[in-house]
Amino acid sequence: MELNNMKPAVGATTKKVRVGRGIGSGIGKTSGKGHKGQNARSGGGVRPGFEGGNIPLIRKIPMRGFNNKNFRKNYSCINVGELECFEANTVITEELLYETRFVGKRAPYGLKVLGDGELTKPLTIKASKVTKQAREKIEKVGGKIEEI
Repeated sequence: MELNNMKPAVGATTKKVRVGRGIGSGIGKTSGKGHKGQNARSGGGVRPGFEGGNIPLIRKIPMRGFNNKNFRKNYSCINVGELECFEANTVITEELLYETRFVGKRAPYGLKVLGDGELTKPLTIKASKVTKQAREKIEKVGGKIEEI
């Protein structure tokens, strides 16, 4: 096989259909659109989800839940167990966690410490919010919490 002998596989390419080119082509005159009606017109047809004037399915389905997107407070969250890798007496801030890639992007409301995992070293944590369970675990090992 050489480059000048290569051809696409049989059936891999199809000719472009040229509509409206005479009755002998099979798709002449009305060009496969039938006679008159909404779909025969230029720009005709209906939008997605239109059901001929019936109430569309999307409007029949009840709304579920509530999305507080505009007023929710976004925090950078980290669990107590993830802080175990830092050395004892380290001051942990959101900036430090961002630089060490523990939090992806800095949130507008600051850092929130959650209580999942175990901690064995005393650490000083500067955070906007700390859960009750996280506070107990940090203070149990001699750590300090500074709420900003």
